[in-house]
Amino acid sequence: MLPQVNRILYCTDLSKNASYAFQYAVYLAKQTGADIHILKVVEKLSGDEKLTLQSYILNQSSREEFLHQRLNQAKTQLQERQDYFWEHIAPEEKALRPKIVSCEVVEGYPEQTILQRSKELECDLIIMGAHEKGWLQTLLGSVAKNVLRESRIPTLIVPRPEKTQS
Repeated sequence: MLPQVNRILYCTDLSKNASYAFQYAVYLAKQTGADIHILKVVEKLSGDEKLTLQSYILNQSSREEFLHQRLNQAKTQLQERQDYFWEHIAPEEKALRPKIVSCEVVEGYPEQTILQRSKELECDLIIMGAHEKGWLQTLLGSVAKNVLRESRIPTLIVPRPEKTQS
């Protein structure tokens, strides 16, 4: 029996080319009837970043507000990108928008969070974009490479197109 794709986890970093990878998620959902779960992981602050935050923002409630704003900003940006996608990039496919059954912005470590959510949501496929960060990033690996290496389900890494798309 051939494998079925019923649930797709689309992971975004909200970069300029992220909508290019999302096009593949929508296309595959259209072809297979799969639902799409969207995930944006806001990376946790490192120890040094937390120390800097404590040094410059002395008030605990102000620090908490700053951290809360990081998540809200990502949620707003994700919603704006979705609206733009359906209005300008794929308006002819608006009927597929209800295939998006969840849209999450969470704080965590990207690789771990993506793998954990894919299991919790019982996804059959992970889709994410790849982008260049320079030779050092290529040598050290990226979130996409780490997810690809550790995932137990098929993972589609969509390369950056030659010509930048919105």
